[in-house]
Amino acid sequence: MTFPSLLASAVAPPLFSPPTPHRRRPHRRERLGMKTLRLMTVGGTIAYRALFNWTTPGMFIGTLLVGPLFQLLFFAYLGRQLQVADDRFYIVGNAVLTASLACVFGGTMAVANERRYGTLGHVLLSPRSRTAIFWGRVIPYAGNGLLIAVVTLTAGALLLGLRIPVSALPGLLLAMAAGSLACGFFGLTLGALGLRFRDVWVVSNVAVALLLLLTGVNVPAAGLPGWMVTVGNALPITHAAEAARRLAAGDGLAAAAPALGQELLVGAGYAAAAVILLKIFEVESRRRASLDAL
Repeated sequence: MTFPSLLASAVAPPLFSPPTPHRRRPHRRERLGMKTLRLMTVGGTIAYRALFNWTTPGMFIGTLLVGPLFQLLFFAYLGRQLQVADDRFYIVGNAVLTASLACVFGGTMAVANERRYGTLGHVLLSPRSRTAIFWGRVIPYAGNGLLIAVVTLTAGALLLGLRIPVSALPGLLLAMAAGSLACGFFGLTLGALGLRFRDVWVVSNVAVALLLLLTGVNVPAAGLPGWMVTVGNALPITHAAEAARRLAAGDGLAAAAPALGQELLVGAGYAAAAVILLKIFEVESRRRASLDAL
Protein backbone atom coordinates (compact mmCIF):
# COMPACT_ATOMS: atom_id res chain seq x y z
CA MET A 1 0.00 0.00 0.00
CA THR A 2 1.40 3.36 -1.02
CA PHE A 3 1.84 6.33 1.32
CA PRO A 4 -1.04 8.41 -0.17
CA SER A 5 -3.45 5.49 0.32
CA LEU A 6 -2.35 5.08 3.93
CA LEU A 7 -2.83 8.81 4.52
CA ALA A 8 -6.31 8.74 2.96
CA SER A 9 -7.36 5.80 5.09
CA ALA A 10 -6.17 7.59 8.22
CA VAL A 11 -7.99 10.82 7.40
CA ALA A 12 -11.21 9.44 5.92
CA PRO A 13 -14.15 9.12 8.36
CA PRO A 14 -15.40 5.66 9.23
CA LEU A 15 -18.19 4.20 7.15
CA PHE A 16 -20.48 3.66 10.17
CA SER A 17 -20.15 6.56 12.64
CA PRO A 18 -22.12 6.43 15.90
CA PRO A 19 -25.26 8.60 15.80
CA THR A 20 -24.90 11.97 17.49
CA PRO A 21 -27.48 12.71 20.17
CA HIS A 22 -30.17 15.08 18.98
CA ARG A 23 -30.47 18.20 21.10
CA ARG A 24 -33.91 19.69 21.27
CA ARG A 25 -33.89 23.40 20.66
CA PRO A 26 -35.81 25.31 23.30
CA HIS A 27 -39.27 26.36 22.25
CA ARG A 28 -39.95 30.03 21.66
CA ARG A 29 -42.13 30.22 24.76
CA GLU A 30 -39.37 28.58 26.82
CA ARG A 31 -36.82 31.11 25.58
CA LEU A 32 -39.21 33.95 26.35
CA GLY A 33 -39.83 32.56 29.82
CA MET A 34 -36.10 32.25 30.51
CA LYS A 35 -35.51 35.82 29.33
CA THR A 36 -38.35 37.10 31.50
CA LEU A 37 -37.03 35.20 34.53
CA ARG A 38 -33.54 36.60 33.94
CA LEU A 39 -34.96 40.09 33.57
CA MET A 40 -36.83 39.77 36.87
CA THR A 41 -33.92 38.32 38.86
CA VAL A 42 -30.84 40.02 37.42
CA GLY A 43 -32.62 43.29 36.63
CA GLY A 44 -34.26 43.37 40.04
CA THR A 45 -30.93 42.80 41.78
CA ILE A 46 -29.20 45.57 39.80
CA ALA A 47 -32.07 47.99 40.50
CA TYR A 48 -31.92 47.07 44.20
CA ARG A 49 -28.24 47.94 44.35
CA ALA A 50 -28.85 51.22 42.54
CA LEU A 51 -31.98 52.48 44.30
CA PHE A 52 -31.83 51.03 47.82
CA ASN A 53 -28.66 52.15 49.53
CA TRP A 54 -27.28 53.20 52.88
CA THR A 55 -24.19 55.14 53.88
CA THR A 56 -22.67 52.55 56.24
CA PRO A 57 -23.57 48.99 57.34
CA GLY A 58 -24.25 50.41 60.78
CA MET A 59 -27.04 52.50 59.29
CA PHE A 60 -28.65 49.39 57.82
CA ILE A 61 -28.32 47.42 61.08
CA GLY A 62 -29.59 50.25 63.25
CA THR A 63 -32.55 51.17 61.06
CA LEU A 64 -33.78 47.80 59.81
CA LEU A 65 -32.61 45.35 62.48
CA VAL A 66 -32.21 47.08 65.83
CA GLY A 67 -35.17 49.45 65.48
CA PRO A 68 -37.76 46.73 64.77
CA LEU A 69 -36.39 44.66 67.65
CA PHE A 70 -36.97 47.51 70.11
CA GLN A 71 -40.48 47.90 68.69
CA LEU A 72 -41.12 44.22 69.41
CA LEU A 73 -39.81 44.53 72.97
CA PHE A 74 -41.90 47.64 73.59
CA PHE A 75 -45.18 46.02 72.59
CA ALA A 76 -44.33 42.75 74.34
CA TYR A 77 -43.72 44.47 77.67
CA LEU A 78 -46.72 46.72 77.14
CA GLY A 79 -48.85 43.64 76.54
CA ARG A 80 -47.54 42.06 79.73
CA GLN A 81 -48.44 45.15 81.70
CA LEU A 82 -51.93 45.46 80.22
CA GLN A 83 -52.46 41.69 80.10
CA VAL A 84 -54.01 41.89 76.65
CA ALA A 85 -52.28 38.83 75.18
CA ASP A 86 -49.31 36.56 75.81
CA ASP A 87 -45.74 37.01 74.60
CA ARG A 88 -46.24 34.74 71.59
CA PHE A 89 -48.91 37.07 70.25
CA TYR A 90 -46.57 40.08 70.23
CA ILE A 91 -43.30 38.36 69.34
CA VAL A 92 -44.62 36.51 66.30
CA GLY A 93 -46.90 39.32 65.16
CA ASN A 94 -44.25 42.02 65.34
CA ALA A 95 -41.64 39.76 63.74
CA VAL A 96 -43.88 39.42 60.68
CA LEU A 97 -44.67 43.14 60.75
CA THR A 98 -41.00 44.16 60.72
CA ALA A 99 -40.78 43.05 57.08
CA SER A 100 -43.16 45.84 56.12
CA LEU A 101 -40.64 48.62 56.75
CA ALA A 102 -38.15 47.49 54.11
CA CYS A 103 -40.74 46.06 51.73
CA VAL A 104 -43.18 48.97 51.65
CA PHE A 105 -40.52 51.67 51.34
CA GLY A 106 -38.44 49.48 49.01
CA GLY A 107 -41.37 48.89 46.68
CA THR A 108 -42.06 52.61 46.69
CA MET A 109 -38.41 53.36 45.89
CA ALA A 110 -38.57 51.04 42.89
CA VAL A 111 -40.65 53.68 41.11
CA ALA A 112 -40.23 56.94 43.03
CA ASN A 113 -36.42 56.95 43.01
CA GLU A 114 -36.34 56.34 39.26
CA ARG A 115 -38.34 59.52 38.90
CA ARG A 116 -36.19 61.31 41.46
CA TYR A 117 -32.93 60.45 39.65
CA GLY A 118 -34.38 61.26 36.23
CA THR A 119 -34.08 57.71 34.87
CA LEU A 120 -37.77 56.77 34.80
CA GLY A 121 -38.12 57.74 31.17
CA HIS A 122 -35.32 55.35 30.17
CA VAL A 123 -37.05 52.50 32.01
CA LEU A 124 -40.40 53.19 30.36
CA LEU A 125 -38.75 53.41 26.91
CA SER A 126 -37.39 49.89 27.28
CA PRO A 127 -38.93 47.37 24.84
CA ARG A 128 -39.09 44.76 27.58
CA SER A 129 -42.18 44.05 29.63
CA ARG A 130 -42.75 46.71 32.27
CA THR A 131 -44.64 44.15 34.34
CA ALA A 132 -41.57 41.91 34.52
CA ILE A 133 -39.29 44.89 35.21
CA PHE A 134 -41.24 46.20 38.20
CA TRP A 135 -42.33 42.83 39.56
CA GLY A 136 -38.69 41.77 39.51
CA ARG A 137 -37.77 44.76 41.61
CA VAL A 138 -40.02 43.55 44.40
CA ILE A 139 -38.12 40.27 44.84
CA PRO A 140 -34.92 41.71 46.47
CA TYR A 141 -36.96 43.88 48.81
CA ALA A 142 -39.06 40.87 49.81
CA GLY A 143 -35.83 38.96 50.52
CA ASN A 144 -34.62 41.89 52.59
CA GLY A 145 -37.87 41.93 54.56
CA LEU A 146 -37.67 38.17 55.12
CA LEU A 147 -34.15 38.56 56.53
CA ILE A 148 -35.34 41.27 58.92
CA ALA A 149 -38.32 39.18 60.05
CA VAL A 150 -36.16 36.11 60.71
CA VAL A 151 -33.57 38.10 62.69
CA THR A 152 -36.28 39.86 64.72
CA LEU A 153 -38.13 36.64 65.51
CA THR A 154 -34.93 34.87 66.54
CA ALA A 155 -33.73 37.72 68.74
CA GLY A 156 -37.16 38.28 70.29
CA ALA A 157 -37.61 34.59 71.06
CA LEU A 158 -34.18 34.39 72.69
CA LEU A 159 -34.62 37.56 74.75
CA LEU A 160 -38.14 36.82 75.96
CA GLY A 161 -37.84 33.05 76.27
CA LEU A 162 -40.36 32.00 73.63
CA ARG A 163 -40.09 28.35 72.59
CA ILE A 164 -41.09 27.55 69.03
CA PRO A 165 -41.44 23.94 67.83
CA VAL A 166 -38.72 22.95 65.40
CA SER A 167 -41.33 21.41 63.11
CA ALA A 168 -42.98 24.84 62.79
CA LEU A 169 -39.87 26.60 61.44
CA PRO A 170 -40.38 25.81 57.71
CA GLY A 171 -43.98 26.97 57.93
CA LEU A 172 -42.96 30.14 59.75
CA LEU A 173 -40.42 30.86 57.04
CA LEU A 174 -43.14 30.40 54.42
CA ALA A 175 -45.54 32.69 56.29
CA MET A 176 -42.93 35.44 56.66
CA ALA A 177 -41.97 35.08 52.98
CA ALA A 178 -45.60 35.42 51.92
CA GLY A 179 -46.02 38.52 54.10
CA SER A 180 -42.82 40.07 52.75
CA LEU A 181 -43.83 39.47 49.15
CA ALA A 182 -47.31 40.89 49.72
CA CYS A 183 -45.80 43.96 51.39
CA GLY A 184 -43.44 44.44 48.48
CA PHE A 185 -46.30 44.51 45.98
CA PHE A 186 -48.21 46.80 48.33
CA GLY A 187 -45.24 49.19 48.29
CA LEU A 188 -45.05 48.93 44.49
CA THR A 189 -48.70 49.97 44.32
CA LEU A 190 -47.90 53.00 46.47
CA GLY A 191 -44.88 53.72 44.28
CA ALA A 192 -47.15 53.81 41.24
CA LEU A 193 -48.89 56.76 42.87
CA GLY A 194 -45.54 58.54 42.55
CA LEU A 195 -46.26 58.97 38.84
CA ARG A 196 -49.24 61.10 39.77
CA PHE A 197 -48.34 62.71 43.13
CA ARG A 198 -45.11 64.48 43.90
CA ASP A 199 -44.63 63.49 47.54
CA VAL A 200 -45.40 59.78 47.67
CA TRP A 201 -43.40 59.31 50.89
CA VAL A 202 -46.22 60.83 52.91
CA VAL A 203 -48.50 58.10 51.59
CA SER A 204 -45.91 55.42 52.42
CA ASN A 205 -45.48 56.64 56.00
CA VAL A 206 -49.24 56.67 56.53
CA ALA A 207 -49.48 53.17 55.04
CA VAL A 208 -46.86 51.79 57.45
CA ALA A 209 -48.75 53.33 60.37
CA LEU A 210 -51.97 51.72 59.13
CA LEU A 211 -50.25 48.33 58.98
CA LEU A 212 -49.19 48.78 62.58
CA LEU A 213 -52.75 49.57 63.66
CA LEU A 214 -55.08 47.56 61.43
CA THR A 215 -53.33 44.25 60.82
CA GLY A 216 -53.92 42.89 64.31
CA VAL A 217 -50.27 42.38 65.19
CA ASN A 218 -50.48 44.44 68.37
CA VAL A 219 -54.22 44.81 68.95
CA PRO A 220 -56.34 41.64 68.72
CA ALA A 221 -58.91 41.77 65.94
CA ALA A 222 -61.66 41.15 68.49
CA GLY A 223 -60.87 44.51 70.07
CA LEU A 224 -61.10 46.49 66.82
CA PRO A 225 -64.22 48.00 65.26
CA GLY A 226 -65.77 46.07 62.41
CA TRP A 227 -64.70 48.47 59.68
CA MET A 228 -61.09 48.32 60.87
CA VAL A 229 -61.16 44.53 60.69
CA THR A 230 -62.55 44.73 57.16
CA VAL A 231 -59.82 47.14 56.05
CA GLY A 232 -57.17 45.06 57.80
CA ASN A 233 -58.24 41.93 55.93
CA ALA A 234 -57.44 43.74 52.67
CA LEU A 235 -53.94 44.72 53.85
CA PRO A 236 -50.79 42.60 53.79
CA ILE A 237 -49.36 41.10 56.99
CA THR A 238 -52.80 40.44 58.54
CA HIS A 239 -53.19 36.87 57.34
CA ALA A 240 -49.44 36.14 57.44
CA ALA A 241 -49.35 37.06 61.14
CA GLU A 242 -52.37 34.84 61.79
CA ALA A 243 -50.72 31.91 60.04
CA ALA A 244 -47.42 32.47 61.85
CA ARG A 245 -49.17 32.49 65.25
CA ARG A 246 -50.93 29.22 64.47
CA LEU A 247 -47.64 27.64 63.47
CA ALA A 248 -45.80 28.96 66.52
CA ALA A 249 -48.53 27.50 68.71
CA GLY A 250 -47.91 24.07 67.18
CA ASP A 251 -51.17 23.80 65.21
CA GLY A 252 -49.40 22.61 62.08
CA LEU A 253 -49.26 23.76 58.48
CA ALA A 254 -52.73 22.45 57.66
CA ALA A 255 -54.31 24.82 60.18
CA ALA A 256 -52.32 27.77 58.83
CA ALA A 257 -52.87 26.99 55.14
CA PRO A 258 -56.12 29.03 54.75
CA ALA A 259 -54.47 32.15 56.18
CA LEU A 260 -51.41 31.63 53.97
CA GLY A 261 -53.64 31.33 50.93
CA GLN A 262 -55.42 34.55 51.82
CA GLU A 263 -52.08 36.36 52.23
CA LEU A 264 -50.91 35.18 48.82
CA LEU A 265 -54.24 36.27 47.34
CA VAL A 266 -53.83 39.74 48.86
CA GLY A 267 -50.31 39.95 47.43
CA ALA A 268 -51.52 38.91 43.97
CA GLY A 269 -54.21 41.58 44.15
CA TYR A 270 -51.68 44.32 44.90
CA ALA A 271 -49.37 43.00 42.17
CA ALA A 272 -52.19 43.37 39.63
CA ALA A 273 -53.17 46.77 41.02
CA ALA A 274 -49.59 48.02 40.71
CA VAL A 275 -49.41 47.06 37.03
CA ILE A 276 -52.75 48.70 36.25
CA LEU A 277 -51.90 51.92 38.09
CA LEU A 278 -48.46 52.12 36.50
CA LYS A 279 -50.02 51.86 33.05
CA ILE A 280 -52.74 54.42 33.76
CA PHE A 281 -50.42 56.97 35.36
CA GLU A 282 -47.77 56.45 32.69
CA VAL A 283 -50.25 57.38 29.96
CA GLU A 284 -51.46 60.34 32.01
CA SER A 285 -47.90 61.55 32.70
CA ARG A 286 -47.00 61.34 29.03
CA ARG A 287 -50.11 63.31 28.11
CA ARG A 288 -49.34 66.02 30.66
CA ALA A 289 -45.56 65.97 30.02
CA SER A 290 -44.94 65.45 33.74
CA LEU A 291 -43.12 62.11 33.69
CA ASP A 292 -39.91 63.37 35.32
CA ALA A 293 -41.34 66.49 36.97
CA LEU A 294 -40.68 66.73 40.71
